[in-house]
Amino acid sequence: MSGWVEERLGRVTMYRLLSLGLGALAAVALLLSLAGVLFVEPGPLVVSALVAVAASVASAWLLAAAFRTRAHTESAVITGLILLFLFWPTLEARYLGTLALAAVLANASKYLLAWRGRHVLNPAAAGALLVGLTGWDATTWWVADRWLLVPVLLLAAVVVVRTRRYALVGTFVVVAVVAVSVRLVVEGAAGLDAVTTALVSYPVLFLGGVMLTEPLTLPPRRWQQLVEAGVVGVLMAVSYHVGPLYSTPEAALVVGNLLAFAWGQRGAVRLTLTRQTRLTPRTVELAFRADRPVRYLPGQYLELTVPHPRPDARGTRRVFSVSSAPAADELTVALTVPERASTYKRALAGLPVGARLRATGLGGDFVLPADPARPLLLVAGGIGVTPFAAHLAALAAAGEQRDVVLLYSVTEHADLAYAEPIRAAGARVLVLSPTPDQDGLPAGWRHLGERRLSAEVLEEAVPDLAQRDAYVSGPPAMVDGTRALLRRAGARRVRTDAFTGY
Repeated sequence: MSGWVEERLGRVTMYRLLSLGLGALAAVALLLSLAGVLFVEPGPLVVSALVAVAASVASAWLLAAAFRTRAHTESAVITGLILLFLFWPTLEARYLGTLALAAVLANASKYLLAWRGRHVLNPAAAGALLVGLTGWDATTWWVADRWLLVPVLLLAAVVVVRTRRYALVGTFVVVAVVAVSVRLVVEGAAGLDAVTTALVSYPVLFLGGVMLTEPLTLPPRRWQQLVEAGVVGVLMAVSYHVGPLYSTPEAALVVGNLLAFAWGQRGAVRLTLTRQTRLTPRTVELAFRADRPVRYLPGQYLELTVPHPRPDARGTRRVFSVSSAPAADELTVALTVPERASTYKRALAGLPVGARLRATGLGGDFVLPADPARPLLLVAGGIGVTPFAAHLAALAAAGEQRDVVLLYSVTEHADLAYAEPIRAAGARVLVLSPTPDQDGLPAGWRHLGERRLSAEVLEEAVPDLAQRDAYVSGPPAMVDGTRALLRRAGARRVRTDAFTGY
């Protein structure tokens, strides 16, 4: 079920999902205000929303023109809507002015507080913090209201499922709730009351689900992300005052962003397209040359931005697993191009050699164990073979021999890709596809037939499954189903990598 939901959500960009979600949350807040159950009044709420969004969009366009780049209107709308929930809605010109100033500073931070084309701080948090430092206004985070708890929880849940940031947000929520509850108990509150107050009256769910999950301000590895989540969660409960700086949720998030920057790739990478290679009738590999060295591990991903006219709902940015080994001269990714492809895929596949792109967000934890003695089972569904191509190419380049079984599921044998790095690494390959017998299979590859993957198939083909580290890559529904199947069949260590939106 979760895989089905992820695939549906994957058809919409995170920008569209957040703008719609935050807009719906604002509409719910307006209805509750009209019903008289929220302290905020309808008129100030509407006016503040218009000011925040208008100031954010206008400043985004002006700054983009000044820096000779393209404005991202939907991102500006999201920034304005987030700030709406941070500052108290009002009709006073002074405070509407500081709200507009926060929006301007938030968008300016994307350009001025940036490193190699990648902003360092969450824009809304940066804008709110800078306004707070002036002393002209302060955030109230009025979104932390008991009447908005369920809508905020639903929005956070949608974001978490779409981004698969379960561990990140879960860690932050647990740490923040525990830390705030402990502080409240020390101050005299009862235990259950303290926990309820932490969940209802502190913006834990909103900050964790909507703001902490911003991909450009997260560190590349999972353990780093969990450390950041823990630090931000603890800071939610720490009370301090240093000059104009007060302990606020936005200050806690900014500290986490700075920690992430210290760990991260530190900026966007400019890539030049050097070639296109058709791997299968539906799969194209793109090779790039980077302007500077790119640090990554086999199995990690990057995000490619492809500006193009009239993009559809899936937007102009997409995440790809790197399919080349780190030691290779080129950095490669692969994509399937169906007949009814998104505007993004058509634009990317249609790029001429020499085209320039920007890559951001390089990271991920879909990496092999360091111990070469641990046997591996790699399960690939279609284009999900790409991270395994990088793993196996890196093993072959290093001359490292590992006990690897690749279980490769495709709709037909013609869709099998990356035979050469698979062969060079000496992996044993088992193929599941409707194509009969061994027709079209590389030498040494074994066809398991047209059957669906089952516990019986696994027991027959991989009798030592329980001793192997299992890795699964492919569409979310396939990944979720295969992970559960591997667990039932006796696998003790299973890592997954889902291609949401493919």
